[in-house]
Amino acid sequence: MKRRKLILSGLFAVSLATTTIVGCSNQSASNSNDPNKKLLTLVTSPDYPPYEFYDTASGGRTIVGFDIDIANYIAKELGLELKVQESDFNGLIPAIQANRADFVMAGMTPTDERKKNVDFSTLYFQAQDTIVAPVGSNLKKPEDLAGKRVGVQLGSIQEGNAKKIAEKVKGIEIKPLNKIPEIVQEVKAKRIDGAIIENTIAEGFLKANPDLEFTLIPNEGPSGSAIAFPKGSPRVADFNKVLQKMKENGELDRLAKKWFSQSIPPSPAASPSASPSPSPSK
Repeated sequence: MKRRKLILSGLFAVSLATTTIVGCSNQSASNSNDPNKKLLTLVTSPDYPPYEFYDTASGGRTIVGFDIDIANYIAKELGLELKVQESDFNGLIPAIQANRADFVMAGMTPTDERKKNVDFSTLYFQAQDTIVAPVGSNLKKPEDLAGKRVGVQLGSIQEGNAKKIAEKVKGIEIKPLNKIPEIVQEVKAKRIDGAIIENTIAEGFLKANPDLEFTLIPNEGPSGSAIAFPKGSPRVADFNKVLQKMKENGELDRLAKKWFSQSIPPSPAASPSASPSPSPSK
């Protein structure tokens, strides 16, 4: 549910099961809409644990997470090889529009605005917004954010929801930031008063940051995660069939329990230092 603009990164190969991680490049994923192509290219924003993030156990070189496991399962079911590319959230939809990837998985909500530019699968996960703030701050409901500085992820559904809240609650100053770890650190440093973050993401970060707390708040708009495709992609129906199978055989529930029941380790706000990327365009 998210964000940003394309990060151009040097190409590097890492093996994770059948997944190859590479930095985003200007090269087009050849024939991205060709259903006969054997290589399936995913573009994601790996700053959103447990959906997708760099695994510290691998030295911060491998992208893992809930979405990555689902993508690997789908690729295997379709008899395809999966390649993963990285981008800031704001660059995800432009990447598939330019045929640099076949699909996006990044905890993305299928809003009406996004549907103008891409096609979506059925929902594969539901979530809810929260207010994250220091323990004892008493920021429990949207009205409590009056006169406060509130962090959100740039381009995220939470940014849009915060703007809707600000229309009703006066004096809210919204501070968009590129990555969730940055937002958490800004709250901890008290440079912002609180943040609006998805509950599944907040739960993981709070396990590693007991000085913070969160409260569920009603969603101001659409919610849930879906897979995004270029307009007219022939892959939507095939993906939906696999997602339905995963719902029926319990695989989605199994993966949700695997990823959403564990603590999220502290992670850097940027890509691994071994593969530095330029700052995203504004």
